[in-house]
Amino acid sequence: MKQAGFPLGILLLFWVSFVTDTSLILLIKGGALSGTNTYQSLVNKTFGFPGYLLLSVLQFLYPFIVDPGNLFIGRHFIIVLSTIAFHLPLSLYRDIAKLGKISLISTVLTTLILGIVIARVVSLGPHIPKTEDAWVFAKPNAIQAVGVMSFAFICHHNCFLVYGSLEEPTVAKWSRIIHVSVLVSVLISMLFATCGYLTFTGFTQGDLFENYCRNDDLITFGRFCYGVTVILTYPIECFVTREVIANVFFGGNLSTAFHIIITVVIITVATLVSLLIDCLGIVLELNGVLCAAPLIFIIPSACYLKLSEEPRTHSDKIMSCVMLLVGAVVMVVGFLMAVAHPQDCTHGQEMFYCFPGNFSFTNMSTSHFQLTTQLSILNISIFQ
Repeated sequence: MKQAGFPLGILLLFWVSFVTDTSLILLIKGGALSGTNTYQSLVNKTFGFPGYLLLSVLQFLYPFIVDPGNLFIGRHFIIVLSTIAFHLPLSLYRDIAKLGKISLISTVLTTLILGIVIARVVSLGPHIPKTEDAWVFAKPNAIQAVGVMSFAFICHHNCFLVYGSLEEPTVAKWSRIIHVSVLVSVLISMLFATCGYLTFTGFTQGDLFENYCRNDDLITFGRFCYGVTVILTYPIECFVTREVIANVFFGGNLSTAFHIIITVVIITVATLVSLLIDCLGIVLELNGVLCAAPLIFIIPSACYLKLSEEPRTHSDKIMSCVMLLVGAVVMVVGFLMAVAHPQDCTHGQEMFYCFPGNFSFTNMSTSHFQLTTQLSILNISIFQ
């Protein structure tokens, strides 16, 4: 919402969810047309080894860097401890269906976190000044916003795994599941985005929890719930990364020893990355435009266009053409903008409004420049 403008951001959110819904169904249709049952085999049969290699790199990178870690106190210790105690044991599962109940717990906690964010938009929002451009229709960084949204919605890298775990999988059954899942996801995302932006407007950080003050006990509980959701979700992503390595280097079959070794290596390297990165915004943008955009917009569309024998005027083919072109624009322009205009990051520092005794909230229309100046004065007075 901050990058795109609030009204345009809402529209883009629904548009990205619609594209996600369409491309997930196109992937399974492409698998049915080609007689394949994995994303990699679909691309390999459609575009040969170069396409297979490109997809493998994208599938490996996206889930590999989705766990940047952003806890404040004892951050490094907590990341290492949670990795050893939870990430690694859960990631050692060989059957993705066994992670279903774990994912359900994550979904319940997400709903709980949403309730906390909604509560704070009522209690905290009125006390935080709104930036001058808070309600403009559109902002120039809208493409970066699409990258973040693509990151949020992508699940294409494991859709064949989930499809294969269904009882009596069919395209019709898959379509119904996808429609319901994406609808629920976009509603939750819209509530999160709306409540977060209404509370902080132009001060919104890439990680929403960085906006809240450390002495807020309810938010501290929300951070804990969020940490648990990451712990419970990451094993599914590790499953995909490991599968890519198994398919590329081991012909799809891993012995128990190699299964454990590769899992440990993936978790270890990902943890090292997590220890080095504490800004979620740039991770969301770059991963969104470089990995998520091709996996959502470009590759499913290209595969379906090449495999389908439907006429050019068929709705699926028209939508595929549009998705392919838009995906290319989002990927190229989004990357250039993310590098040229990266999101601000507080690196865990408290926001100025967390010191009510040193800041006046009387002028709610204070410009961003004035707020920055006041913040600088406040920091100086604190150090003195």
